[in-house]
This record gives sequence, C-alpha cells and structure tokens, in this order.
Amino acid sequence: MRHLLTVLCAAALVLTATACSGDEDSGVRLGTVGRSTVTEVVEAPATVTARATAQVTAAADGRITELRVAEGQPVKAGKVLLRVGSPRAQRQLRDARRADAEAASAGNVTLPGGGLSSAQREADDDARDAFRSARDSARRIPDRQVRAQALAAVRASEAQYAAARAQADDAVRQFNAGLGSLANALGSLSSAQRVQTRAAVAAAERTVEALTVRAPIGGTVSFATSGDESGGDGAGLLDQLPESLRGQAGELLGGGGGADRVTGALTEGQPVSSGQPLLQITDVSALTLTAQVDETDVLLVEPGVTGRAELDAVPDAVYAAEVATIDPTPTTSSRGGVTYAVRLSLGRGTAEDGTTAPEPRPGMSAVVDLQVRTATDAIAVPASAVFRDGGRDAVWIVRGEVARKRLVRVGAQGEDDVQVVEGLEGGERIVVRGADRVEDGQPVQ
Repeated sequence: MRHLLTVLCAAALVLTATACSGDEDSGVRLGTVGRSTVTEVVEAPATVTARATAQVTAAADGRITELRVAEGQPVKAGKVLLRVGSPRAQRQLRDARRADAEAASAGNVTLPGGGLSSAQREADDDARDAFRSARDSARRIPDRQVRAQALAAVRASEAQYAAARAQADDAVRQFNAGLGSLANALGSLSSAQRVQTRAAVAAAERTVEALTVRAPIGGTVSFATSGDESGGDGAGLLDQLPESLRGQAGELLGGGGGADRVTGALTEGQPVSSGQPLLQITDVSALTLTAQVDETDVLLVEPGVTGRAELDAVPDAVYAAEVATIDPTPTTSSRGGVTYAVRLSLGRGTAEDGTTAPEPRPGMSAVVDLQVRTATDAIAVPASAVFRDGGRDAVWIVRGEVARKRLVRVGAQGEDDVQVVEGLEGGERIVVRGADRVEDGQPVQ
C-alpha cells in the first residue's frame, strides 16, 4: 500500500488561499500552479528482527547430564552450553567402527590361480626322453626309406604333443584371467562397502561430538518452552494417545522408545529426543527491520533509501531506518497478494519530547515509511486536481473562464500534492477541486 506524504516549502506554496476561487455551490474550486517540494513515501508493515537467531536441538535420544547456562545468560560463540548422555549414540558409533573394520579386512581379495604342476613337468621330461630315444632308434635303421619314415613319425608325434601342451597352457591362462576379473569385482564391491562404512562412522562420530552442545553464535540464551510440536517424530500424535500406549507407539514411530519430551526450563537429568529444540540464542547486538513491500511499490525501493519507522509498542516515537537489501524472491499471501521482503537497518528512536526512545525487541510490529522519491522546487498541483483520462493523467486548465483538458505526466506523488514533470507551467490556472464535475469547454468561474 502506498502512503503519500507531501512536504511543503514554507517560501513557495503550490496554492494559496488568496489564489483560489470558484463556485462553492458546484463544488468546483480553482487555483494557480506553483512550486513545491514533493516527497513520495511507500508505507509497509514491518517486524523488528535480531541480528541473528540460532536454535539448538538435541543430536540424539538421551538425557541432559550437565547444564552450564541459565535462562537469559549472555554467551559467546563456542561456549559449552550443556552435555547430553546418549547410550544409543555411543552404541551406534561402536557398531559403525566394527563394521568398518570388517569391511577393511575384506578389502584385499586374492584368488589362487592355476599353473604348471610338478606332475606335468615330469610328464614333459619323460616325453622328451622318449622322443630322443625314438629318434636314436630310427637313425640306426639301415634302410634309408624306412629310416626316413620312422623319423617323420617321431617328428609328427612330437608336434602333436607340443600342440596339446600349448592348448593346455592356453586353458590355464584363460582360467587365471577369469580369476583375476573375479578378484577385481570382489575388490570393487569391498571398496564400495568401505565407503559406506566410513560414512557411517563419520556420521556417528559427529553425533557423539554434538552431544557436547556449544553455542553456534554469541547472544542471549532462552530455553525452549516445549519440545518439537511439528510432529516430525510423531510427538504430536503421541500426546493424543492414552499414556499406556505411548511407549509402544513411540517405538513404531521411531521416537526413541517413547522418551519423554523436555517441557519448561531445562534441568539436568531430563530426557531429550533427537531433533528436539532445547534452547535458542538471540544476537541483539544490531536490530533490523524486515518490511513487506507490495509488488506495485517495490520497484521504487532501492538500497540506501531512508525512512522512518513507528512501532506499535512505542506509538509516540519515530525510529530512523535505511534500506539495506531487497529480497528477489516474492511472498504470496493466501489472498493472492504479492510482496517482497525489504531489510532495513534500524537506528536510534526519538520520542515526541526529544528524548531517546526505548530499545525495541525482536518480533515487535512496526510500520515503516520509505521516502522513495523527492522532487525539490518542482511544478506541483494538489492531488485532487489530477484525474485519469484513459491511460493518461490529466488536469483541467482554465483559460478565459473555460475549462480545457490538458494531458500531463506526473512524477513524485505526495499525500497532498503531485509533481508534474510535463504539461504544466507555473502560474497557470487549473481546477483543484471537483475535477469530476467538469467537462471540456465548460464555463468555470
């Protein structure tokens, strides 16, 4: 919603009472175009926000064994807030490390391969001796032709034996290659299992380490007033069941065996569930404003635009503000309206009597006026003088006591006055009230 504000220069008013005239009965009033300073303001609802807020949750099911902070205590980042004892988390870490050790021992896979046995070597030696004796016997045959036939037979037998031996060697090589591929596949499977077991160990170690809860940021501690109400671990459903059934239902829902949730202030010995909010740390060293600016106005808002904020809690004070960032992602309401989050720095507040206003608190509601455009010493007319003519703005010019339509282009739009950047000059007479009752060429006095 756009709120329009006009700041009039004391030395040069747009219209003075002595310059206005018209027919009071008809509701039409005339005035003279002048100069003024017009400031356009965009109004938006806002909320006071802290510099940072961090919620601390339980890392695992267990009990608070040590509580080192109190409600409202200021803490520095990294300070130990509390410790949670969790036998389940410790057991999961031991199991993860045992599984990882087993996967590591199974990682080196070797399979025995085939080769030349001692029996085969003895057979080769016997074959060589036999072939040698056969050749010697064949050479002693007197008949040349018979001798040649005998030697050829020996050579053929030797060749057949060598071919059979080569086939056997090839079969052994293929067998060994198959064993190698199998060993590689088993090794790859073991490596994949080791990746998973290492990840499980790392996750379990992080959980155990998180049992010692440290402050993620510096700020003021506030205890969670209740456990997780989102129902993510079935807690909301458990509350609706008879007490005698909550334990069994909690086991089915994975809620840590139906462990009780922390309510109220934290104390040592209280049970906690994994993911349950325990406390919150709020950094109020620098407060900011988060305003919701309508889509029709957000293009006028830029970083560095200044404004003033009024808080519902301090109605008689005004706080300085300046735009820091504009969220590029829109927010759509249930009614279909689109707004953009604009974040502003929040400065010192001043009360009506000039004293310093109270320090706001995070979550307080406010309304911020952003001064998006300012036109100094500009041609300006009352906002009531401008009307829409189709898709253009227009005013009624009065010449010779006759009204004539004049198209204009407006700039900054104030609550009372509007800057006219094109179409009017200072000193011209216009209709400043009752423009909806005037027609082109109508006599106006």
